[in-house]
Amino acid sequence: MIHGSTVATNALLERKGARAALVTTAGFEDVIHIGRQNRAELYNLTPLLQAPIIPRSMCFGVGERAYFNGTIAQSPSPAELARLKTRVRRARVESIAICFLHAYRNPENEKRVASALEGLAYLCASHDVCPEFREYERSSTTLINAYVGPLMDKYLGDLERGSHYPIAIMQSNGGFMSAKEARTHAVRTVLSGPAGGVVGAFEVSRLSGIPRIIGFDMGGTSTDVSLCDGQPRETLEASIGGLPVRIPMLDIHTVGAGGGSIGRVDEGGLLRVGPESAGADPGPACYGKGTRPTVTDAHVVLGRIAVDQLIGGGMHLDAGRAAKAVDSIARELKIGRIAAAQGILRVANANMERAIRLVSVERGYDPRDFALVAFGGCGGLHACEIAQELGIQTVLVPEHAGALSALGMLLADRVRDYAAGVLNRSDFEREFMRLERTARKDLRGAELIRSADIRYAGQSYELTVPWRPDDPAALFHEDHQRVYGYSNPGRAIQIVTLRVRARMVVKKPALISKRTLSRGEKPALRRIYSAGAWRDTPVYQRSNLTATAVRGPALVLDYGSTTLVPPGWLFSLDKFGSLTLLRRRTPLVRASARNPARRTQA
Repeated sequence: MIHGSTVATNALLERKGARAALVTTAGFEDVIHIGRQNRAELYNLTPLLQAPIIPRSMCFGVGERAYFNGTIAQSPSPAELARLKTRVRRARVESIAICFLHAYRNPENEKRVASALEGLAYLCASHDVCPEFREYERSSTTLINAYVGPLMDKYLGDLERGSHYPIAIMQSNGGFMSAKEARTHAVRTVLSGPAGGVVGAFEVSRLSGIPRIIGFDMGGTSTDVSLCDGQPRETLEASIGGLPVRIPMLDIHTVGAGGGSIGRVDEGGLLRVGPESAGADPGPACYGKGTRPTVTDAHVVLGRIAVDQLIGGGMHLDAGRAAKAVDSIARELKIGRIAAAQGILRVANANMERAIRLVSVERGYDPRDFALVAFGGCGGLHACEIAQELGIQTVLVPEHAGALSALGMLLADRVRDYAAGVLNRSDFEREFMRLERTARKDLRGAELIRSADIRYAGQSYELTVPWRPDDPAALFHEDHQRVYGYSNPGRAIQIVTLRVRARMVVKKPALISKRTLSRGEKPALRRIYSAGAWRDTPVYQRSNLTATAVRGPALVLDYGSTTLVPPGWLFSLDKFGSLTLLRRRTPLVRASARNPARRTQA
């Protein structure tokens, strides 16, 4: 049984993890509190500092030292270890993170301290969790593992006792691992659920003949976006709740925009939507308990969600309550109800468009070269409008879009990642072989894939590229050109970290839709507001659609999702049950000498 969990994510975001301690090299006790000098808000003269997940009093220094080349200059003495054990016991900690300077080169001192503290609490060390250089990111990742580890350990224990099947946990890198592995590497589950959605979106779109996609997963509280250029894109520079996590993760960007995101007018008189959400309780106003306007309420006011539409008619909505909530925005802005509802959706769309630009344009990709794959309960209601703003011509809404993350977990392989810091070293083959021996021991019969983090000499950050033993720099120059717009093949490179991924391919369910597409039925009509006007709009049940293309506007209803098709779009079902929407191109209007202000339109 493959399971996606938000236990680690929620504990980190809500700061409700275990009572943890950090054991580090004496003199480096402030590493978590100092962090980096990066300024998230360049022009904010009074930025709010990110509060660490543990107080300074829970950071313990140990007299030890390893040099950058791995030479042990000082080992902790027996007396030092005894004092540390007493201090940690008095602090009544639930978990301990051990992270020493240069332990990625030589973990001897970390192992010695871990042996001395064995049995006191949940224990993890940086050479096992994140064996890479940069002490701040390594300390943060190891500490997060200790912070969420005891919770995952208890959660998985309860889950295993209540299950008749072996449990596997979805990782942030798009593969799954055993529950035993997740107990000791809980930090690898912080994007467990969204990662399943990326895998599902990519596999469904690949079968439909579309390998280049932007995943758009819009739920009730947030939206997760990701880019797949022939395969899901990964990153090592993720941040969860403002804290750096340096492990291989799918490049997923999350924004606080979902069906439950609350609309409000700020102190400057501007309309804002999210990140605050109405959640499941009280939920949107139309659910019957909430009073504040949400994205879902705006859709109800505009007729896009009917009172008996959700979960196959099993949930009745209060349209009057939704209108009253949206009216509160209209009064503050001194506009009409329809304009207020439309404004809520436009602001929410703008937030999600920025997220898509971040994973595409800011990574060196043109979103117009990709299809937008919309899933989650709300994705289909916003996908076409967002695609139009970004110049995207194709939108795909998979079958069972509301449960695509679960499907992605069934399509995932078992994966383990291994890394070794090799800055200022040249014994690359020996390190690769060491990593591969460990990988074969953990996952017998797995496929082993080599890669490396490379940078130009003098740069601060690196790119991860597939390993070419004959010419390690070739793919790096190509990737650097795409990401940054330039490359310098004549410049010296540095190989910083070696990586090995062990992938064990597992049997997957077939995704070919077995149902026969029906001949179609005459749709009902509903008056909805779209593309700036009220329109009598055909409403189709997805199960009654055919492979014949139909012109919008339209609404397509399914048990777990709704898709809005604006005017100017065509839609149909493909043989895998995915709803394909194509934007019809309008004639080109070219600028003339008499009227140079007229712009060319596509």
